[in-house]
Amino acid sequence: MLPTIQTLETPCLLVDKVAFLHNISMLESHLSHFEVAFRPHLKTVKSIDAASFITQPYGGCTVSTLKEAEVFAAAGYKDFTYAVGITEDKLPRVLDLINQGSKVTVLLDSLAQAQFVHHFCEKQDCKIPCLIEIDCDGQRAGLTANDKSLITIATILANKGLYQGLLTHAGGAYSCTSKEQVAQFAERERSAVVSAAKLLKDAGIATTVTSIGSTPTALCTQNLNGISEVRAGVYPFFDLVMAGVGVCDIEDIALSVLTRVTGVHSQDKRVFIDAGWMALSRDRGTASQQYDCGYGLVCNAQGTLIPGLKVISASQEHGIIECEPGFPLPDIQHGELLRILPNHACATAAQHQGYHVFSHDEVAYWPRFTGW
Repeated sequence: MLPTIQTLETPCLLVDKVAFLHNISMLESHLSHFEVAFRPHLKTVKSIDAASFITQPYGGCTVSTLKEAEVFAAAGYKDFTYAVGITEDKLPRVLDLINQGSKVTVLLDSLAQAQFVHHFCEKQDCKIPCLIEIDCDGQRAGLTANDKSLITIATILANKGLYQGLLTHAGGAYSCTSKEQVAQFAERERSAVVSAAKLLKDAGIATTVTSIGSTPTALCTQNLNGISEVRAGVYPFFDLVMAGVGVCDIEDIALSVLTRVTGVHSQDKRVFIDAGWMALSRDRGTASQQYDCGYGLVCNAQGTLIPGLKVISASQEHGIIECEPGFPLPDIQHGELLRILPNHACATAAQHQGYHVFSHDEVAYWPRFTGW
């Protein structure tokens, strides 16, 4: 017999499967209007079970650690973009994955990186496909679209058959507060890689891959001309940062931490819970947004938001919920179950070994992994 939410030990990580599947469908529906490939980022889920609803082994995916590529490769996945700047020490692991039948494309943005990848491939008599990272908004690594060193780097790679294309990510989109603002960053992504591809084309270097994306920009883009693929990661879960950006509603957040009340101080309008930063994470990603959610907003056990409550403090194994001014303290009892919505789904999920996935109150379990 499957457990129910009421029987779970707290704190633990919950996934609302209905919301999870709805979020996946929402992005897929939006991107279906464009002739582009979708390469989901698996860094958030880090789970074979969860990923099976997002992509198939034969489909391309994005990873942020080689551990992710190794675990998913063992499960049958074959096409990875390792979307973190490559370092020389990681090339043997990349080659091991390639020798086992996977395609692993690495990312770089400097002459030094191009040279050591080129040298490694010559020495090992192999080919490691490479993308050059473009900085589209001054928020992340990469070269600007008009940087002439793009030609030098791409030439070094192309001479060995290693150059695949260009990749960018608009980190600035996370500071937006509306879909209209995010759409402007989505256009920055598109125009940056299209411009860089033209610069290389004029130099006689053909670009095969033009890769852009993040969850906000993927959901808000209106023009993907010249783009071959889109990436997004946190969209199956969403979180409070994404709600603050304006690309989802609170009700869309599929991930939460289930916790029990360990104490109630009515006079101070405070509630103590058994979920501290070890369960919630220390991420304060909403602190710079229009509304600071503290360490997370509070829902009842059924997932309904309780107005005026948020986690204002998190010690290692307990948190403190406080009422905002003007709100009464609800009738919350010792031992009562609550759910805390996370600021950053990736950070909160990283605190747990798996997901308790519920649908109609029955709960299944999806293990997740960690490591680099």
